[in-house]
Amino acid sequence: MLRNIFYALCLGVVVSCNSSDGITQGAITTIPDKAWELVWSDEFDYTGLPDAERWSYDVGGSGWGNQELQYYTEKRTNNARVANGHLIIEAIKEDFGGMKYTSARLVSKTKGDWLYGKVEVKAKLPAGRGTWPAIWMLPTDWQYGGWPDSGEIDIMEHVGYEEGVVHGTVHTKAYHHSINTQKGASIRINDATSEFHVYSMEWTQNEIKTFVDGEAYFTFRNEGGGFAVWPFDKRFHLLLNIAVGGSWGGAQGVDDSIFPQKMEIDYIRVYQLK
Repeated sequence: MLRNIFYALCLGVVVSCNSSDGITQGAITTIPDKAWELVWSDEFDYTGLPDAERWSYDVGGSGWGNQELQYYTEKRTNNARVANGHLIIEAIKEDFGGMKYTSARLVSKTKGDWLYGKVEVKAKLPAGRGTWPAIWMLPTDWQYGGWPDSGEIDIMEHVGYEEGVVHGTVHTKAYHHSINTQKGASIRINDATSEFHVYSMEWTQNEIKTFVDGEAYFTFRNEGGGFAVWPFDKRFHLLLNIAVGGSWGGAQGVDDSIFPQKMEIDYIRVYQLK
């Protein structure tokens, strides 16, 4: 989520904008469920703070490279808690740490790190102009250098001023928004802010695919051109957050009347091939 400003908006269940640039159109073959083995999960079958054996926090109000407006807090149940079988990440309008909003950004770094696999997150998204929730992955070791050289995988992003449009994206040294070469696609999920959906990603040594409710809408293939186009041969970890405002989420301003806003997550499951 470090920056997606421009996207070609494509509506439909399986969509793309250009089949020659790593995005595929039409039906996409997926790996059978029986080929995957569960290796890590959080079912949120407890109460209180997120499980410290699985989650840490990114903390602060630095803008996070996107001119974001929130302060990410640590171990504060107002912003991140487990209740009634769900993880709740909540963005609140309040003065805190020199910022006007609070939220949380959970990370699995060193507690859940994988090279290849399948990630499933069942979530209901926040609504309203100025919200920018994300389910995404960053490299654990940054072996190819800083962003975007070591890569980024966005399993789900949603900006409140385009309610119901969900984005899947990858970023690399060769393909990122700063040089207008980013790779991604979008899908419309009209009830994304009122109902739970499963946002997932399959990642092998050959390609990355993103899905909603099992329907694939974006594929990025390994071109075999080295780390500049495929840095995805190193381990990555998960991030979950709601940003407020920012270069993309705040492109049409922030509606203060909508707060507080929540992203609710029913479960997170990570699989690897048997």
